[in-house]
Amino acid sequence: MPPLNIVLLEPEIPQNTGNISRTCSATGARLHLIEPLGFSIDDRQLKRAGLDYWDKLDVTLYPDWTDFTARNPGIYFYFTTKAPQLYTQAVYPPGCYLVFGKETKGLPEALLAENLPYCVRLPMLPGARSLNLSNTVAVGVFEALRQQGFQGLQGTSGRFCT
Repeated sequence: MPPLNIVLLEPEIPQNTGNISRTCSATGARLHLIEPLGFSIDDRQLKRAGLDYWDKLDVTLYPDWTDFTARNPGIYFYFTTKAPQLYTQAVYPPGCYLVFGKETKGLPEALLAENLPYCVRLPMLPGARSLNLSNTVAVGVFEALRQQGFQGLQGTSGRFCT
């Protein structure tokens, strides 16, 4: 089981997904892409942003949200600017799913309303609309991995964390 699962619901910008794929590859997180996508998986910009990490990526493509949830039981956390809870207040168990919406609209309101206790946000200044998707994913990934003790990841000292 991967330490973490990253879920992109209908991502639109290939460079963001490429950057996220690189974060997943470097951390051992599994990437789940839910259609429709705003680009082709063969998109040059997608692969360029992921650089030489694309072949190391554990990625699965799903036709829709229903198929994804049917195939992936577990604990889901929904990242949104509308959540009352900060991302640092949630407890992320190994194998959980961090769910992110499309760049232009975020996650569907109905999905958020059904899962309010599991909705989290990153703090921002008043009036700021949102952060870049790939940056938000990276912040979420590293908070979850920090809580899990960075198991199996190499630290800055050159030694592996325990």
